[in-house]
Amino acid sequence: MTFSVSFRSVAAVAALVAGTAVGMASNANAAGEAPKPPSQSWSSDGMFGTFDRATLRRGLQVYREVCASCHSMDLVAFRHLGQIGFSEDEIKAIASEYEVEDGPNDEGDMFTRAATPADSFVAPFANDNAARASNGGALPPDFSLIIKARPGGPDYMYALLTGYDDAPDDFELSEGMNYNTYFSGHQIAMAAPLYEDGVEFADGTPATVEQMAHDLSEFLHWVSEPDLEERKRLGLGVLIFLIVFTGLAYQLKRRIWSDIH
Repeated sequence: MTFSVSFRSVAAVAALVAGTAVGMASNANAAGEAPKPPSQSWSSDGMFGTFDRATLRRGLQVYREVCASCHSMDLVAFRHLGQIGFSEDEIKAIASEYEVEDGPNDEGDMFTRAATPADSFVAPFANDNAARASNGGALPPDFSLIIKARPGGPDYMYALLTGYDDAPDDFELSEGMNYNTYFSGHQIAMAAPLYEDGVEFADGTPATVEQMAHDLSEFLHWVSEPDLEERKRLGLGVLIFLIVFTGLAYQLKRRIWSDIH
């Protein structure tokens, strides 16, 4: 099939795109740039940093009880929880709380069954259109790689979760939007998801907004980079090898050239 487009149509589209870009730039300037999120202290920071297992457990609890009703984690299987200290029985128990569609069966029909450790976390909506319809037209992002996809990583996620506030008097907040200090443009469709004692942590940790935001951010960091600790161990091993190899090479050089010097 051959498509023919008139010069007038191309010009009209170009003008529309240019006008939209100018309008978006004007709105962004009017809204102001979001400030850089403050740096937080994470157990995974530094060459020797590791994920704190208690923090990850609490973060998973916050995700399941607060976030999972809107946000998926399509790239994470229940069995992956074994990497952060969950036993096989615990993983099976968590998975069994979800239902997944499977099939077809011998009659050619699809059916639902309890999830197993091999299944991925079940998405809250059947498709993107259903997700948008349930969230005022906004599409809740998948959490599988959310930390790597956002500049600032866990610092940004923590700042976003704790950055809800009343809009300044001179700020025009659109209907159905919420003011957030650290969100680009300061207008976000998602209402503040965390509130004091929103969950009851199994280990007795007080469920403040800051604590839940910290635990969830660290958990999502692990979700985005589950091989972080392994990469650090490998890097440290390579560094030690290079140091030893350099020392041996230096001693060998001294022995070979000792007679000449």
